[in-house]
This record gives sequence, C-alpha cells and structure tokens, in this order.
Amino acid sequence: MDKLEQYRQFVKEILTEHAQLSTPTNTVKAELIFDEKHDHYQLTYVGWQGNKRVFGPVMHCDIKDDKIWIQYNGTEESVAQRLVEMGVPNSDIVIGFHSAFKRQFTLYAVG
Repeated sequence: MDKLEQYRQFVKEILTEHAQLSTPTNTVKAELIFDEKHDHYQLTYVGWQGNKRVFGPVMHCDIKDDKIWIQYNGTEESVAQRLVEMGVPNSDIVIGFHSAFKRQFTLYAVG
C-alpha cells in the first residue's frame, strides 16, 4: 500500500472510531464524510435537539502535499499523537488549526 493510501486509511479509521464512540440520539446523528478524490475527511454531528439545530464538525482532516493536515479536533484525543503511534512521521503531520508561526513550535510539520 502506498503512503497516501495508508494515510487515508489511518484518518478514516480514527474518524470512524470516534463516530462509533459518540452518543447520537434518534434526532442527532454522527456523519462521516470521506472525499477521497479531494482528500477531505470529516466527522460531523447533524440533527435536532428539541427545537435547537445541531450541526457542526467534530474532526476534520485533509491530506495535501503528502501530509496529513489536522484542520479541526473537537475531541480530547491528540489525533497527531495517535497518527504517530500508527506510524506516521511527525514531519508528515500538520496542526492546521494553528497559524504557521505557531506551528514552528510544535513537534510537527509547519506546512
């Protein structure tokens, strides 16, 4: 399996596990969005809680320039650390929700 296909599998595995751990109700569902053509991957909650609309991302990752970009992480898990444990080198992980200036101080790639 080539590197990008392996990265896609790792990201989908993490998002799928979190979707299964979520506690959706009859009116709020966890939705997995996998756009392999453009390399966008997201876990989102969609539905209604009483009269209140529930819609929002839980996690969002992209793969661009041969790196996994963590664009949003609304969980307590360190997705970057999990990816490292799966075998992804730090140099192939970008914490995309930090500015480029702040990224230089992380253990991961700047971009």
